[in-house]
Amino acid sequence: MSVSSHTTNSASTVSATSSRPDTAHSTGVADSGRWSTRRIAMYALFVALAMATSFIEFPIIPGIQWLKYDPSGIVVLIAGFAFGPAAAAIVSVLGFVPHLFMDPWGTLMAVLVALSLSLPAAFIYRANRTRKNALIGLIAGAVCALVIAIVGNLIVTPIYAHMTVAQVAALIVPALLPFNLLKFAIHGVVTFAIYKPITTLLDK
Repeated sequence: MSVSSHTTNSASTVSATSSRPDTAHSTGVADSGRWSTRRIAMYALFVALAMATSFIEFPIIPGIQWLKYDPSGIVVLIAGFAFGPAAAAIVSVLGFVPHLFMDPWGTLMAVLVALSLSLPAAFIYRANRTRKNALIGLIAGAVCALVIAIVGNLIVTPIYAHMTVAQVAALIVPALLPFNLLKFAIHGVVTFAIYKPITTLLDK
């Protein structure tokens, strides 16, 4: 009788423990950011997606063929919405590692822009996970990223593109500004349209 009672009590304890939010391998808010096996696997998946999509490049403004859009920013934003700022930072940095060996200066620019886009969005959305906050976060991130993109081009581009700061500055209004505005608009619209079903699916 005592053995049976002990076994039953142990089973009850295990069941209760496994159902607690702080021990569950959840990808959402339930695990409070703890490094579960599932969370690590999902981070790795988002990093791989960011890497893959960073190679999908195409021009989006007629006549400006040298500025090319890639959808990796969407992946970074969704990672930030799903898992928080830490995920946004990790995916932003690791997602561009393959490009580091081919274009280190361009990669530095891409990482800085991805961080400035995704971190404000992730922080704002984490404070209150609503569609309104998601929209505010996307706008705030886009503004920060736009500033970093323009300033970064003025500082970094002359180093590796053999251009003067004045030459780069002359490209801001006709090329850099419209390209980045359109780029972040696409990121924001697509992310806002798909983040909720994706994060809901991941939370399950």
